[in-house]
Amino acid sequence: MKKSGSVFGGTLLITGSCIGAGMLGLPILTGIPGFFPSSVMFFIAWLFMLTTAILMVEIMGWFNKPVNLISMVEHTLGPIGKILCWFLYLFLFYALLVAYMSASGNHVSLFIENTFRLPLPNWAGSLFFVIVFGWLVYLGTRPVDHVNRYLMYGKILSFVLLVVLGIQHIVPRFLLHWEPKYALFTFPILIISFGFHNMVPVLMKYMKGDRKRVRQSIYAGSFLTVAIYIIWEIITLGVLPLGDIMHSYKIDVDAAQALRTYLGSSLIGYSAQSLAFFAILTSFLAQALSLTNFLSDGFKIKHKERENVGMCFLALIPPLAFSILFPDLFFQALNFAGGICAVVLFGIFPALMTWIGRYHKGNMLSDRVPGGRPLLLIVLLIASLIFFDQLTTMLNFNLLPKP
Repeated sequence: MKKSGSVFGGTLLITGSCIGAGMLGLPILTGIPGFFPSSVMFFIAWLFMLTTAILMVEIMGWFNKPVNLISMVEHTLGPIGKILCWFLYLFLFYALLVAYMSASGNHVSLFIENTFRLPLPNWAGSLFFVIVFGWLVYLGTRPVDHVNRYLMYGKILSFVLLVVLGIQHIVPRFLLHWEPKYALFTFPILIISFGFHNMVPVLMKYMKGDRKRVRQSIYAGSFLTVAIYIIWEIITLGVLPLGDIMHSYKIDVDAAQALRTYLGSSLIGYSAQSLAFFAILTSFLAQALSLTNFLSDGFKIKHKERENVGMCFLALIPPLAFSILFPDLFFQALNFAGGICAVVLFGIFPALMTWIGRYHKGNMLSDRVPGGRPLLLIVLLIASLIFFDQLTTMLNFNLLPKP
């Protein structure tokens, strides 16, 4: 019998899933309300998503085999819930992969041109990226875990270098900017930033159904994510004046680019570009692996050490095609629909499934999440408020109000 995965590896998979390209743009959005109002929202979003992730671990304990979200929803919410789950999940994670493939194409093309003096179109860079790292996804969770550890080391080193270079430029009064009326508008973005729930079924499979070890990975990985986010917020919001943050928001420039432009340091620029590449790659591996697992579960493919070739193609080819033909289509759609998809899939669904499973189907585990019905009602209330707020924002065709 093969040894189950390590908590350390699971922790890095959780953190790697959260900290992706979105991290680079997060300070620009949260900089509008200010550091302290945004920090409150960070901790609320973290606790909310941590709770629903632990609820998912409990739900998976009701099954005697590895399952993904689609089987969990079908068991508790029936065929209508299953159809809605399919739609929301595929839309969200295909969109994420389109974004990562498009961004990776730019980075790969730039690297090859600077290193070998060979011009390479972005679509070829995306294709090269998917072939190399798509093969790694096919090899399964354990190889992804091992490679992801080294990529996380690279991401951490790039992040530390950026912090060391940027900390000397912090202006404390910049962190005192206070516009709490805009704080709620950042909540859906924060929900997506802590959206590691798609990795929970992967970890359950990787750790042979050991719920205790999975929960330990979730606690450690999500807390590490919070710590990195807060440090990143202090650096960027402490260095960039509000005017530069607002300008970056209006022209869709992320925090790494804004820092490089404002400070004019080539070393900071290189460290920011390195951080962006590692962030994109670790997130790509996590999202591609989890989407492959989701498709295998939905099509009732038997779980093996390596992933199913057909499911890998189904997970990677459609977003690759869209990233080549329509590089901005799904990326723009994320601004409007991402919050809705994430809050339904990883907020409303876990609470509803837990309620039905516990109180209508009699699935009571000895290590179930404490809090009973009051906790589930609080989760549903918060998720519903976020959903309707984001729906209103989407209908107004705006991510944040223009202050």
